[in-house]
Amino acid sequence: MQETNEDIQPGHGNAASGCPSPGAPPAAIANAIQYATTCLTQVPDHPEALLLMGTIHTWQGEFAQAVPFLQRATTLMPGNAEAFNTLGLALHKSGRIEEAIRSFCKAIDLRPDFPSALTRLKQALAARSHDKNAIEQYRATLAAEASAEEIARHRAALVADTTDVSALNGLGKALWAIGQREEAVEQFRTALTYTPACAETARNLVQVLVELERIEDAITCYRSVLEQDPSLYAIHAGTGTLLRKAGRHAEARHHLEQACALQPDEAPVHAVLALVLQELGRIDTALAHLRQAVALAPDEPNYYLGLTRLTKLTPDDPALPAMLALVEREDAFDETRRTNLHFALGKALADIGQHRASFDHLLKANAIRRRAVPYDEKRVASAARAVREHFTPEAMAATAGTGHPSSRPVFIVGMPRSGSTLVEQILASHPDVYGAGEVSTLTDTLQDAARRFPAWALGTSLACLSEQDRHAIAEDYLHRLDRLATDWTGAHPPARISNKMLDNFFHIGIIRQLWRNARIIHTFRDPIDTCLSCFSIAFDNLDFTFDLGELGRYHRQYQEQMAHWRQVLPADTILDVRYEDVVADFAANARRIIAYCGLPWNDACLRFHETQRLVKTSSAAQVRKPLYRNAVGRWRPDDETLRPLLDGLEGRP
Repeated sequence: MQETNEDIQPGHGNAASGCPSPGAPPAAIANAIQYATTCLTQVPDHPEALLLMGTIHTWQGEFAQAVPFLQRATTLMPGNAEAFNTLGLALHKSGRIEEAIRSFCKAIDLRPDFPSALTRLKQALAARSHDKNAIEQYRATLAAEASAEEIARHRAALVADTTDVSALNGLGKALWAIGQREEAVEQFRTALTYTPACAETARNLVQVLVELERIEDAITCYRSVLEQDPSLYAIHAGTGTLLRKAGRHAEARHHLEQACALQPDEAPVHAVLALVLQELGRIDTALAHLRQAVALAPDEPNYYLGLTRLTKLTPDDPALPAMLALVEREDAFDETRRTNLHFALGKALADIGQHRASFDHLLKANAIRRRAVPYDEKRVASAARAVREHFTPEAMAATAGTGHPSSRPVFIVGMPRSGSTLVEQILASHPDVYGAGEVSTLTDTLQDAARRFPAWALGTSLACLSEQDRHAIAEDYLHRLDRLATDWTGAHPPARISNKMLDNFFHIGIIRQLWRNARIIHTFRDPIDTCLSCFSIAFDNLDFTFDLGELGRYHRQYQEQMAHWRQVLPADTILDVRYEDVVADFAANARRIIAYCGLPWNDACLRFHETQRLVKTSSAAQVRKPLYRNAVGRWRPDDETLRPLLDGLEGRP
């Protein structure tokens, strides 16, 4: 659409005093620019001159030049709605849609009856998704307009009474609704100074802080409220949930137990406490709380899923007929609950030997889950091919022996359900090893490195960077790794820290370029056993596991990736650990793993199930028990049912 002068005019009037209209003669424009330039020469932060210069650039169509002037003007004049409106327009026309939306919202906050800003906000919201999802856009616009009215009403109330807690809360929620989180935080904090034990205000503040990823601030907020009133059940429960998120499970357990004591009939708190206890390795106690959650809320499928993950149900367990009864009315549940119910029955029926019925429920669970997951198989395959093309023998030879000398990093890679949690538990039982679990530390480090070093693109060889730059990336990862070991109790820092993010197998080339002494342990087992085990688990974020064909093809890509690394790296770079071999001769393979990591043997590694540490994977309950053999050669359906998986594993579409 062709722009008109009205489209790009900053407002219905001049945005700054002395600003000529869009149709003004060139001489008037030149005079205005000369005036602004003179002012800025004498006073570089002259707010009106900055706004004037930005406004002229905007309606002349020079949007990129306008933005810095207008940004500085809004910093100096935070109450000028016209400045934010004009900045929003310049940002929108520069393609910076999200920033434009925030600027228009700020203008509306300052002047709720600002029709130009409201209209432009609608346009920016529509542009954000290229005119798709019109209903959502319309609702978002209505919400912004409603919030603008709310903001004006609450600000008026606060003019009359600055201590009006209801108005402060209302203003905070209205600002939060239009994305102005930092401003919302300030309103909620102010409200808490007047009513420090108000649970509603605290919950509002914590929700915004969590969105801002300020978890520690959120925990501090809740704890300050509990200092005023330790009887607040919901605040104890929320504190426990946040502490678990922060990895502080012992503290989380304390607050969740307090919540259970205050309100023993609340099933959700029993369920969260069970999860914390499970991750701490207190399986029996976790099971008791899950049983209590089921008893309190027998129609909640999510609790049955937790129960079946922790224990094997017997044929006479009352949970089994309860789940079968829920299936009869599953249409009353949302997709998540239906999915979890079928996954729970899949596990429970397999445990009592009803394998065909079990697999039917797994097929239903995965089909429901897959419909809700936007898995882009082609993108994953393309990215994997690109990695293989970049990491040639020549690329690896170019940096051979130049990596950081640290031997602290240990990477455990492979497919899910391949015995990786067992291997990490063996390692973490050694007094010199800290098991960090499935952490995104490497990916986070590499993403930051790509921003710091524009010459390098994520997924490509690091040979384009200097050795000094590569060492800087390696050090950054090591610092992040050390910060993970907050609960380390050894007398000395850990000699090895394991990272069990399994899809780091895509990054083995980069790992080798960053650390010449890093250990890389590859866990694997029978492909069909691996894939069927994946198919039986309700993973949160492994999108390739919900379709047998996609699962088989992903496994094939993973095998091709590992075969590539064996071709381009020295033979002793990667330690292959086959799950079936570990089961057949546990002691020998445990010693082999410890020796590969360059550590002296310690008998504690044979007693891995006694090691007290956080385990958050789907194998959390299994690694608390001595080694068992029934995962080898698991039941399989007929070849016709498995055909998509078998074709995928063989590379057939």
